[in-house]
Amino acid sequence: MREGIILRCTECNEENYIGDKNKRLHPERVEYNKYCPRCNKKTVHKEKK
Repeated sequence: MREGIILRCTECNEENYIGDKNKRLHPERVEYNKYCPRCNKKTVHKEKK
């Protein structure tokens, strides 16, 4: 049920984080507010397709 995902920064498009999520409970793309080392601040990170 759990599938691996990659989180990408919305400002600089750098792929910073990997993780997993339950596709049955959350079929839509996820968004998290995470730290981006390239932007040097917290930005919205979206699930990469």
